[in-house]
Amino acid sequence: MSINIKNIRYDCRYFRGDIPCQPSKKFDVNCKSCKYYDKTINKILIIKLGAAGDVTRTTPILYPLKKEYPNSKIFWLTYFPELVPKHDMYSDVPGVDNILNFSLQNILYLKEIFFDIVINLDKDKEAISLTNSLSAKRKYGYSVKEGLCIPLSRQAEHKYLTGVFDEIAKKNKKSYLEEIFEICGYKFNKEKYILPIDSNFSKKWNINNKKIIVGLNTGCGNRWLSRLWKDKYWIELINKLYKNKYEVILLGGKQEDFKNKLFRKETKAKYFGTYELKTFINLVNCCDIIVTQVTMALHIAIGLNKKVVLINNIFNPNEFELYNNGIIIQPSLECKCFYSPTCINKEYKCLDYLLPKDVFDKIKLLSKNI
Repeated sequence: MSINIKNIRYDCRYFRGDIPCQPSKKFDVNCKSCKYYDKTINKILIIKLGAAGDVTRTTPILYPLKKEYPNSKIFWLTYFPELVPKHDMYSDVPGVDNILNFSLQNILYLKEIFFDIVINLDKDKEAISLTNSLSAKRKYGYSVKEGLCIPLSRQAEHKYLTGVFDEIAKKNKKSYLEEIFEICGYKFNKEKYILPIDSNFSKKWNINNKKIIVGLNTGCGNRWLSRLWKDKYWIELINKLYKNKYEVILLGGKQEDFKNKLFRKETKAKYFGTYELKTFINLVNCCDIIVTQVTMALHIAIGLNKKVVLINNIFNPNEFELYNNGIIIQPSLECKCFYSPTCINKEYKCLDYLLPKDVFDKIKLLSKNI
């Protein structure tokens, strides 16, 4: 069927303008004959750049947005595009139409769009500056004034204050998800993470699936060293798990590679090395229970509906939403280094008072429902 420029449906969700759209390539249709035409009315931009775990735990906001604006075209700007769920024409799970990596090219592109809604959930200089410069009917979250981050509405004030005053953060009773839903004008109703998993990035790992598989994420990156658990405690926990017939897999990134190789050498735990993010997600998906400090692996595990033992010391435990599928365990002595990257307590290190037996008991408790 012949088509000309007058037949183009620029308001269709799938129309690209630079290359053929998905229905055109897959079903050999065009704007004049397409039964997959999906009219969009609103344009919504989410700015959530990082960190990786925070990108994943922000994905539940797609549920109320799609419910209120079913004909919206959603854009998402991030440092971790592989963690943002794509719109799928065959799925009822909400996704994003245009996932954009943070770059000059994409910033220039966004500046040429008039949005109905811009939601910026980051306080970083680049995020608040961009929010201030974009054109939109309504903006939520944070922007910039006189070089400083400011909340854009009353709904954003609570999370803003918890970020700038420790005394308020310590008293906070709301989870991260309750706070970001509030910023956007919604009430959090236990909406789940939406985590993309690509099985093409899986591998044939030597894992005994007849046992309960426990993944131990042994590190926490280079920034928050105050939340590191002792190496000898990890080794003791591994040996106790192995003795009780668990399959143990060591998890981590490049920062944990040396440590995990050492643990593999000194115990019978399995360690398969480091992987790119999509493969790491598939490896975590092989586990039944994940033991981790506050890391990206925590949010991947939650997104995969895994049982979690969360080792926490420096953060407010109310911040975390485990969906009744995990346990937060903390030292028996109070942590005096709230939100501090390194331990500043000269009297003691609180994580010395979280023993391997305590963690093992929580793993055993979670194992009852597997």
